[in-house]
Amino acid sequence: MQLTQKTEYALRILIYLSLQDKDKRSNISEIAECFSLSRNHIMKIVHELGKLGFIETIRGKGGGIKLNHNSQQIYIGHVVREMEANLEMVDCEKPVCPIISICHLKGVLNKARDAFLRELDQYSLADINQQPEQLLQLLKPKTDSE
Repeated sequence: MQLTQKTEYALRILIYLSLQDKDKRSNISEIAECFSLSRNHIMKIVHELGKLGFIETIRGKGGGIKLNHNSQQIYIGHVVREMEANLEMVDCEKPVCPIISICHLKGVLNKARDAFLRELDQYSLADINQQPEQLLQLLKPKTDSE
């Protein structure tokens, strides 16, 4: 199973925000720079993360973004379920498969997907951030002299 790029970037954004001081507000430009990603792409994902309640977004002067919950309360499985538009493994209806009436493939694949998500449910952002100092060091923007 492969996650969409949107979900991967959402997880990166949440990891970044979980490493920041609790009262610090980050901005889209700094996140985009840290991961060398498009600012517009990050903006769309941040907007969705805000609508889903994972982050708090404040516009204008003094605004920015930060986690809406403690990093121990944000589980990777929940983020994946919310960000992925479709977690169906196969679509036996388009085109209709001739063996659909007796085939067990879809059920087997759905069980595997469910096991994957259950495993992700075991881990919060805090579990991912076991080495916060090293992660922060790796996320520092590169200077021209490096």
